Amino acid sequence: MRGGPDEVVERTRRWLSAADGEDAPVVVETSGSTGTPKRVLLTRDALLASVRASAARVGASGRWVLALPPTYVAGLQVVARSLVAGHPPALLERDGWPPGEGWFVSLVPTQLTRMLASPPDVAALRRAHTVLLGGGPIGAALRERAAEAGVHVVATYGSAETAGGCVYDGLPLDGVGVALGDGGRIRIAGPTLFSGYDGQPDLTAQVLVGGWFLTSDAGRIDEDGRLVVIGRVDDVIVTGGLNVPGPAVAERLRQHPDVVAAEVLGVPDAEWGNQVVAFVVGTPDLDHLRDWVAGAHPRAWAPGRLVRLDAIPLLANGKPDRQALLGLVEPRR
Repeated sequence: MRGGPDEVVERTRRWLSAADGEDAPVVVETSGSTGTPKRVLLTRDALLASVRASAARVGASGRWVLALPPTYVAGLQVVARSLVAGHPPALLERDGWPPGEGWFVSLVPTQLTRMLASPPDVAALRRAHTVLLGGGPIGAALRERAAEAGVHVVATYGSAETAGGCVYDGLPLDGVGVALGDGGRIRIAGPTLFSGYDGQPDLTAQVLVGGWFLTSDAGRIDEDGRLVVIGRVDDVIVTGGLNVPGPAVAERLRQHPDVVAAEVLGVPDAEWGNQVVAFVVGTPDLDHLRDWVAGAHPRAWAPGRLVRLDAIPLLANGKPDRQALLGLVEPRR
């Protein structure tokens, strides 16, 4: 799916209303946050299954605000949900927040963090029926800030391969199956799955196995039966023979009162195999941050290097640009 917002809206409208025999899949590119983007083939049935299951879970449907690029799956879902409900989506950059109450919006954590610092945005978000939040790790501190501001947030987990978010607040949507494989690798089944990668049958066969999509994420099931996403399988940083979960360290750093934003990645290191590197927008020095991490986790998880930034580089869909971050650090050999 390519084009500007108005073009995507019109093309999606035509695609959703096409005759059953004209169900050519839509092609949605992944973000490419960890490498080359993949071209995901989504059928109309898969997208509509997601639209209906989402409306059933939040208990309503209506107009959506498009605050994400419509060429990625989260933005395409906003367009589709709004059109199926009988409303053209409101384009946030052009139209601003809709008047009245009961509308919907989908955001990524970076957007919500910034909006919670803006009184006009907070006032608008309070009028939303539901704010879906996905596209990256959603820390407890951000959820608490939203709740304190009176903003109703539902955390979602999914990908282009699952037609967008298919797990809401840790519970799969109706018809969606979730299971954990070796090493806690998350597997997903159900009617929202993609049909394959365009031009990559071998890769498709690797991840679509027996009706299940093998994600690149690891998770666990908590005591309430909810899925907790730990992070990408390759987010576990093997350093000095220890396994350090990068997302857990990053979330701890974000809880520091003087840290605005943080990401944690492993960078090749001749002595340690990989070194835990913290990319931080904020004022604390490395020793202070190491002590802060050690206050909640094993000290061995504390970052060994600190890269200070004015802002975390982001992709067009609002996710952190991991490749850009890694490009800021020279591996130690």
